[in-house]
Amino acid sequence: MMSIELAAVADPLASADSAASAAASAAGVTLRELTRLDEHHAAGELLAQIWGRPENPPIAPELLRAFGKSGGYIAGAFDGELLVGVTVGFHAAPDLRSLHSHIAGILPAVAGRSIGYAMKLHQRAWALARGIPIIEWTFDPLVARNAYFNIRKLAAMPVEYLTNFYGIMGDGINGEDETDRLLIRWRLLDDDVTAAAVTRRAATVDAGTPGCVHVAVPADIESLRRQSPAQAREWRLRVRAELGAALAGGGRIIGFDRVTGYIVKTEEH
Repeated sequence: MMSIELAAVADPLASADSAASAAASAAGVTLRELTRLDEHHAAGELLAQIWGRPENPPIAPELLRAFGKSGGYIAGAFDGELLVGVTVGFHAAPDLRSLHSHIAGILPAVAGRSIGYAMKLHQRAWALARGIPIIEWTFDPLVARNAYFNIRKLAAMPVEYLTNFYGIMGDGINGEDETDRLLIRWRLLDDDVTAAAVTRRAATVDAGTPGCVHVAVPADIESLRRQSPAQAREWRLRVRAELGAALAGGGRIIGFDRVTGYIVKTEEH
């Protein structure tokens, strides 16, 4: 995907730490683990605010305490003293040697500062420091900006289509639609991933790559869900049929284009 000389990256952990620090500085935040009870309560409240679920937070403080005690990843992004972002992950099955990044969010007021990018690089450095080479998470395949962020900014590739994975959540982000997800597998030591972290340049794949099909997604599914839920559901079913079938049939997502959508390689050349 990305051609870059990586010979200078002799120490992957030092490189990951440096990239994470640079991203946090550029975003104007500090990133650190959240370990205290009051911090876990603050994290739960922030996520409830972001998801629009004040009476039913997406993750409870007591669960965050358990994750922290068992060695899970709970980190916050701070703008000065203000907590503006939270990300939480827990360990997968031991033989997978991976971290499952369960939830991450930032306040809408600080969007556009690449805080989410800094949070992911902090998570990558944390995982590598503990000998974890893979991070996985799920995301809504209809959200184009998240697809671009995951695939083009992080060089993290979707590997599985999950139909209605969480069920209907009825929150401020998902509405009443079914929660189809793509499972991302971020191989932290791959050259493409290291290059993306070191250079902060988006990985690219030629949209005209032979043996590929394209699966389009709407430019702004969030607005569409608010303005026309029926049309949003039509998009969900269309993408489920096209992308789900392509992956189930052995296809591999190798890129994302803002115009044509997911680039899926269906043939080997």
